[in-house]
Amino acid sequence: MKTRKLTFAALCLSTALLLPQLFHLLGFQQAGQIFLPMHIPVLLSGFLLGWQYGALLGFAAPLLSFIFTGMPSADRVVFMMAELGAYGFTAGLCYQRLSHKHTLTHAYLSLVSAMTAGRICYGLTLHIAALLLDIPFGGFPLVWTAVITGIPGIITQLLFLPALVRVIEKGGYMRDAFAVEIHSK
Repeated sequence: MKTRKLTFAALCLSTALLLPQLFHLLGFQQAGQIFLPMHIPVLLSGFLLGWQYGALLGFAAPLLSFIFTGMPSADRVVFMMAELGAYGFTAGLCYQRLSHKHTLTHAYLSLVSAMTAGRICYGLTLHIAALLLDIPFGGFPLVWTAVITGIPGIITQLLFLPALVRVIEKGGYMRDAFAVEIHSK
């Protein structure tokens, strides 16, 4: 039954919409770019729900956040949709499809792969936009700036996300969801 997976996806989506708002309450404008709060539930959905859910959630979360809250700004939303879509897709693909043993090492490798793929996708979309709009700057130099700005968020993801994935998996919640889905086919 997909009910448990859909419920977890809805939880991840609502967290992706609410968590950035909490960080903006800290009182400084760049909190989202520094702590990367929307990335965590997107990556988590990729790990635990697979690449389809991860990509969809990564694509939808920035768009819905923009519609409901105006953040990210209109000039950033498309780039974030591409970046977070790549995060969710790559995390899910690497973790669910390429490794049959879900260990902490696999979680870290999948996370680093997803972070890399997301930033590359972000850079490519920035580069394409710069070419199409004839903007003299853009692309990968802006990616480097985003990486430097987001170091606290990157460190937080590296410290906590693989462990969180393992705790949820060991609790059996998602294993039961996948077992029910497999047996119902």
